[in-house]
Amino acid sequence: MADLVVERKSSGRLIARLSGNWREGATVPGVGVIAQALVEDPATRALEFDTADLNGWDSRLVVFANNCAKLCQGRHVEVREDGWPEGVRRLLLLARAVHEKADAHGVPIKLSLLQKVGGHAIVGWEAARELFTFLGQNVIALGRLMQGRAQFRWADAFSVMEQSGPEALAIVGMINFLMGLILAFVGAIELRKFGASIYVADLVSIATVRELGCIMSAIILCGRTGAAFAAQLGTMKVNEEISALQTFGISPIEFLVLPRMLALVLMMPFLCVFADVISITGGFFVSVSILDITPMEYLIRTVHAIHLNTYLLGIFKGTFFGFLVAYTGCLCGMQSGYSAAAVGQAATRAVVAGISAIIASDGIFAVLCNAMNI
Repeated sequence: MADLVVERKSSGRLIARLSGNWREGATVPGVGVIAQALVEDPATRALEFDTADLNGWDSRLVVFANNCAKLCQGRHVEVREDGWPEGVRRLLLLARAVHEKADAHGVPIKLSLLQKVGGHAIVGWEAARELFTFLGQNVIALGRLMQGRAQFRWADAFSVMEQSGPEALAIVGMINFLMGLILAFVGAIELRKFGASIYVADLVSIATVRELGCIMSAIILCGRTGAAFAAQLGTMKVNEEISALQTFGISPIEFLVLPRMLALVLMMPFLCVFADVISITGGFFVSVSILDITPMEYLIRTVHAIHLNTYLLGIFKGTFFGFLVAYTGCLCGMQSGYSAAAVGQAATRAVVAGISAIIASDGIFAVLCNAMNI
């Protein structure tokens, strides 16, 4: 336990005796005790310290010593620092070597509403400019790839395809199977009231092929693959690997970003087909086991409900969602800062931005399809 005792001596001297443990975790006295002693004895001309009984100290003792010096400076009292441990005296000299700037603790500037709106507008404009600049860079890189002049390795693309495709089948299958079960259960509860349980097959197949299959697969890949893209590129940026590529004249867009984007865009149609089949299988399981619908009836209703344009629409949407996932993941990774915390923030932004883009674009698709009667 830390302790502080102030004693008055003759000839205007004040001695502060410190004892106990002044390390982290202990309750240490403040300079209020010394301030009160100075007030009670205005004739005090010098302050001395006795630290012979200290059991240990850390930076808290240095802060206390500095505060005592400031307190005495305002009262024109001499501070005799001979009684401090050698380490404390050295740290005090180091702290006083550079004077504190006058505006180091300035009052925060209060901005008007117009200034805040203008600041947010500037930030939004810069973000939009970076967004479209990154898109343009990828379009140029894709053009160079089609001309055979890009710094691109298909081995990297195939590796990403394996990670984002076959290795994701388990989680994609599980989620979509459960979605098929849920759709069948919800449809059965309502359609059974009208004696139309057979139309559960129509509900599951249309909802899955048109919307849920591609959306759920894209959201899963956004949290699984998009965040991984952002973390990988962010870590490479922290380790100066991207800067090293630029130093050697290698384009990071062509060498790192383009393989990831192509891999995910090429794998998403297959994942959507797999998700549709698994989700319809979930509805089949519920219909056959609970609704007393024969397997043949379910399959016939499913085939009749799914039209080619609906099926192709789901595949196209899934492919576009794959592009959004890869694009947001790579963009957030390339915009990452140079610290471990920044990499985590980039991965978080990639997931949030990717899911938001998927939902927003799906709403736009719904409006367009309604206008075109698809």
